[in-house]
Amino acid sequence: MRIDAISIFPEFFNVLDLSLIGKAQRDGLLQINRIQLRDYAFDRHHSVDDTPTGGGAGMVMKPEPWALALEDVLASEGAAARPTLIIPTPSGEVFTQRVAEELAGREHLVFAPGRFEGIDERMSHWAAEHFDVRRMSIGDYVLNGGESAVVVMVEAITRLVPGVIGNSESLAEESHSGDGLLEYPVYTKPAQWRGEAVPEVLLSGDHAKIAQWRREQQLQRTRKIRPDLWAKYVVAQEMANE
Repeated sequence: MRIDAISIFPEFFNVLDLSLIGKAQRDGLLQINRIQLRDYAFDRHHSVDDTPTGGGAGMVMKPEPWALALEDVLASEGAAARPTLIIPTPSGEVFTQRVAEELAGREHLVFAPGRFEGIDERMSHWAAEHFDVRRMSIGDYVLNGGESAVVVMVEAITRLVPGVIGNSESLAEESHSGDGLLEYPVYTKPAQWRGEAVPEVLLSGDHAKIAQWRREQQLQRTRKIRPDLWAKYVVAQEMANE
């Protein structure tokens, strides 16, 4: 998979060189390119923003530097015929595990994180002629810029690319995977720690009972912590039983 991340702070993405994603890059499973947006602004200050048309607070990112950067991505060696362009924004669709699974199957992702009050709307309209454009939100809150959201999405997506995670079976047991329930609690040695014991069933060696206990924990935890997910699960079960 190829990923291009365009930003006025491309060094923000250096964190992606760590851990399993860094290893996947070194192994050739992932290619993550960092692109400096200011390289496509040609005034003496390399400015990429201007005042909002119609008035208002803050600044808006100009469309032309973005278009020039994206045109370079399209013209670069190895670019997909029609990459997926992801624009992080609080006004986008919610990024979920299902979306991550979908995007993990794409060949080429391009991220365009805005700053200030966002990017001129015309950029995304122009980009739709050349990219599959997805406006994505990682939650109902506002950040100083979209770079943090890019890191979150890249990590969620790339760990699903075959070969990035060593034990692929672990992916099926995680929260929000499979039937959408939260993951069960996990434990390790020692069996006793500061007055609290590992649940006895996990020490029994009875795999059927362990699986049943874990399932019960998933159901209880989801019902208590995420009633929204629990409601979706109940509806899905009712539909499956019809």
